[in-house]
Amino acid sequence: MFLLVTGASGSGKSAFAEEQVVKLSKGPRIYLATMMCFDEESQNRILRHRKMRESKNFETIECYMGLENLVLSKEATVLLECMSNLTANEMYDPLGAGEETPKRILKGISNLKNQVKNLCVVTNEVFSDGMEYDAETVRYLSYLGKINCEMAKMADEVYEIVFGIPIKKKGGNRE
Repeated sequence: MFLLVTGASGSGKSAFAEEQVVKLSKGPRIYLATMMCFDEESQNRILRHRKMRESKNFETIECYMGLENLVLSKEATVLLECMSNLTANEMYDPLGAGEETPKRILKGISNLKNQVKNLCVVTNEVFSDGMEYDAETVRYLSYLGKINCEMAKMADEVYEIVFGIPIKKKGGNRE
């Protein structure tokens, strides 16, 4: 099962994704953390997310880049949070994929999808704010948009979270 969860910042997508992972998992739960800690704000965000999942028995693996190289248990249910950070890491870190970011990340998603029991990816809604950005931000958004579109094609279920309300965009009935 591959679930894709998207929404705006603060929409409740992380809580929803964690809830789905808990429902789906019978074996190990793995949280793939993609956020590099650069400052106090990012440290606070990381701590908040760890608190949210502390009673849910996740093993946390920090994965800032190189998703395609991960080898995980076939019985695992994986929560990757979040695609926005992974995309930025691959684009801008000197050891990252640079212009090959979409290709490398999608290869990594395929790698995970093919080896674990369940995969849930959290990403951010892009291009819905109607703002104009500088060329580099537009490049980042276009990469993330391409990755999101391709993941949606691959996913069994796609949800958009709006004001804490999950809206199913793709997939059958699962309960």
